Formats: sequence, C-alpha cells, structure tokens
Amino acid sequence: MSFPDIVSELKAQAPQTRGRLVANAPLAPITWFRVGGPAQVLFTPEDEADLAYFLGCIDPDLPVVVIGLGSNLIVRDGGVPGIVIRLGRGFGCIAIEDGYRLRVGTAVPDVKVARAAAEAGIAGLAFLRGIPGSIGGALRMNGGAYGGETVDALIEARAVDRAGRVHVAPKASLNMTYRHSGAPDDWIFTEALFEGRAGDPAEIAAEMDQITERREASQPIKSRTGGSTFKNPPGGKAWQLIDAAGCRGLTIGGAQVSEKHCNFLINTGAATAADIETLGETVRARVKQTSGIELDWEIKRIGVPG
Repeated sequence: MSFPDIVSELKAQAPQTRGRLVANAPLAPITWFRVGGPAQVLFTPEDEADLAYFLGCIDPDLPVVVIGLGSNLIVRDGGVPGIVIRLGRGFGCIAIEDGYRLRVGTAVPDVKVARAAAEAGIAGLAFLRGIPGSIGGALRMNGGAYGGETVDALIEARAVDRAGRVHVAPKASLNMTYRHSGAPDDWIFTEALFEGRAGDPAEIAAEMDQITERREASQPIKSRTGGSTFKNPPGGKAWQLIDAAGCRGLTIGGAQVSEKHCNFLINTGAATAADIETLGETVRARVKQTSGIELDWEIKRIGVPG
C-alpha cells in the first residue's frame, strides 16, 4: 500500500526545513518486530530548531506521530498516514555536567546513557541498561526495569509541541506514574536532564553486567520482539496471568507468545502486524476470562490495518 506523496506540499509550507522528508518510507526495517506498512512521510529533523520550525509551519490538522528505536512498537500493515518523525543524530548528544548530572538527547539509546553514567562514576542510572529503547520513549512512558524507573533520576525534560513551541518541563510537571507520563500527547521530547549520585565505575559496571545477564537468561532478546507486551496490573505480574491462562507458546500466523517469557510476543519470521496484534488481543481475552483482570498494552500500536 502507498499513500499520496505530499512531500513537495510540505516543502512549500516549510521551505527552510533542513531535515530529510521521505514519501512512503518503509517502517518495518526500523522496528524490532520487522512488520508494518510505510509512513506517508518520514521526517528526520536536523535538530530541535528544525523540528520546531517544521511543526510550526505545516498544516495543523496533519497527523504527526513520533517513533524512537522501534523497540516498543507495532506499526500496522496499512502504514501510518500523515507524518512520522524519527529523531536522529541532532538529538544524540550526551554531556556530563556538574553535580552528577547528564544532559542527553532523546534519540540516545538508554543503554548508552547507562554506560556514559557508569564511566563518569554516576550511580543511579544503571537500570537504563535493561530498557531496549531510546530516552524519548523512556520519558514518554516512564520506562523502568530492574528496580528503577525514569522518574527516579529525571530533573527536567525539553519538548516541542505540535505548534512548534519549545517547553522546558520540571519533573514534577510531568506527573509520571507507572509506565506513564502526564505530558501532553502532542509533545515530542528532545532532551532530558538526569541526576545520579557518586558511585564507583567498576561497581556500576558490575551492576549493569548483572542486568545484562538477567535479561539474556529470562527474555527472548535475540528474537524479533517488542519487549514487554502488557503492563503489570496493580499487585500482579502480567506474565504469570498469561501463563495461567494457558497462553505460553500460543501462535497466530507467524506470531508467537514467547516460551521463554510469556509477556513477550515474537515474530517467528513471517508474521504480519495483524498476526501480532491479534495474538495480543487473544491473550488479553483469555486472561480476562481466566482471572477477571484486563491487561493494558505496554507496546504502542500506530497506523491503520492493511
């Protein structure tokens, strides 16, 4: 499927745009599941100023969605109408500041921030080693793993809204809760300021190695997966409910519930986005039937069906 090409129209609306605009850009290759249709337009801004300029110029009714490393994402088979924004090198800085602080761009992978903090002797950010995404995603959903979450180390974040306005938001204003940020839906995070505490680089590195070992032992990280599929319900574990509902190893088309960790869905090779999403909804229905608990998706789903 392809969409009408609106790139020339966008360039006319925002002629000083410096970033790259690509019509009908394939998204499957840049998502961990390797499924889904194209973006009507994929925009890779040069930097925050370029992003703000572009958003401020284009038709305000044109839909805009932002993606990161594509780890926690299902792109539906029909693709994504409007503009998909993917932040690149212009959002890739890591700067160590006084007071055990790190200022990082939101395109930086979480693991790179964990490593930079460890090398600088900054403790309190090792948990980021266990999150397979970028800092933008961690801000949007208060990503967490292995006893830590983004809100624990965050001081403030920068974002650009749909109208192109830049915001600097202190942590308290973001109202972060479990796998959730209260930031407006139209905000695109561009930078985060984190603060840790003094630590020994060798000890932090050892903590990160333990996290790596635990992930490799318990999660199907070498498969085409999207990370944790469902949020843990209050006081419970999603994987236990899925297991109790008899869903471990369940398959629909080319999609399978992981035998290794049943809160992970896997593309076994020929899955469509519809296979994966249908499998997820089947799991939700069975868990509701057996436990009375309704699981909420943690994986983000965008686009239209094929």
